[in-house]
Amino acid sequence: MGSAGCFIRNPGQYIVNMDRLFVIKIGGNIVDDEVKLSAFLKDFAAIKEKKILVHGGGKLATRMAGQLNIPQQMIDGRRITDAETLKIVTMVYAGYINKNIVAQLQAYGCNALGLSGADGNAIQAHKRVHTTVDYGFAGDIDIINTNLMATLLHQKIAIILSPITHDKKGQLLNTNADTIAQETATALSSSFDTQLIYSFEKAGVLADVNNDDSVITEINPASYNKLKEKGAIFSGMLPKLDNAFRAINQGVKKVIIGKAEALHGLLNGTSGTTIVNE
Repeated sequence: MGSAGCFIRNPGQYIVNMDRLFVIKIGGNIVDDEVKLSAFLKDFAAIKEKKILVHGGGKLATRMAGQLNIPQQMIDGRRITDAETLKIVTMVYAGYINKNIVAQLQAYGCNALGLSGADGNAIQAHKRVHTTVDYGFAGDIDIINTNLMATLLHQKIAIILSPITHDKKGQLLNTNADTIAQETATALSSSFDTQLIYSFEKAGVLADVNNDDSVITEINPASYNKLKEKGAIFSGMLPKLDNAFRAINQGVKKVIIGKAEALHGLLNGTSGTTIVNE
């Protein structure tokens, strides 16, 4: 029996009696819309299983940077986090947005705790090193504190993760929220029956990005390669799918991508795109 209260894998022994865990990432379109966010959080609060919610910051950080005349630079959809931008995203992501979500969940009867990566040493990362691009204070994940998270989950506390991590040397870092969701689900998959859900503005992975009815209900590695070769998947979806397959390959039971407003359907597998490994 592991410290988290779950059976762990021993040589020649199957994992048994594992609690189900949903790791759910919400997109900026939900964070930016008070009505949609409230409806989503009501649905999230109703989930009876153990649950972790990962959020980004939507457009608020960009708006605040504009109001403070701090220029913003994006490369391939990812923010360049200079020192001044780091202050803004920390205030917005780990501060206002995170605590607003926690407060709303408490109103819906869901006991929740909001964390940055620095809190409880939840997520340790290092400053990204790239051969051609300086991403500033962007962080790539090293360690997920599974003991901390498992302890909270077993206390029936929903964990709300902001995309701010730290390097355990006193430096905060801005980390991609999709990656946090994938790494967290993967790290906890040895202790829980873990499912990862990416919920955003589209109904799933679409064969036609302009047609919400063209959802591809299931994607495996072979079909994914064919779709990429045909250029059938728009570029913004590729990192999400890469994260999904990485999670499946490392122990996550199921990954589903779909519309946040259809959370119930995503949870029971009747909506969205399911990522499988065969």
